[in-house]
Amino acid sequence: MRFEVKADKGDDYSWWLVSGNGQTVAWAGESFASKSNAQRAAESFKAGAAAAEFEVYEDNGGNWRWRAHRGGNVVATAGEAFASKSNAQRAADNVRDNAGGADSAA
Repeated sequence: MRFEVKADKGDDYSWWLVSGNGQTVAWAGESFASKSNAQRAAESFKAGAAAAEFEVYEDNGGNWRWRAHRGGNVVATAGEAFASKSNAQRAADNVRDNAGGADSAA
């Protein structure tokens, strides 16, 4: 896994966590005014992912997603929607267990 920090569609910045096969598995869930702020947020999630509270929920379209909370704030969201709760839980567990060892954003 690796963190990527880049400009989003609105010319702000965000971070994405990308798996070895190129699939986006997590997103910051928000945009930041500068690249350095997005990089700090990625490093913060990386350092605290194992301790974050991961919530799996059903969205309005009937798909399953996860989001990670720390200190009452959402710090990451799923990179995709899942057809089943168990698949969303597996994805959340994968991010929780592996984000700390991901390559840092450049």
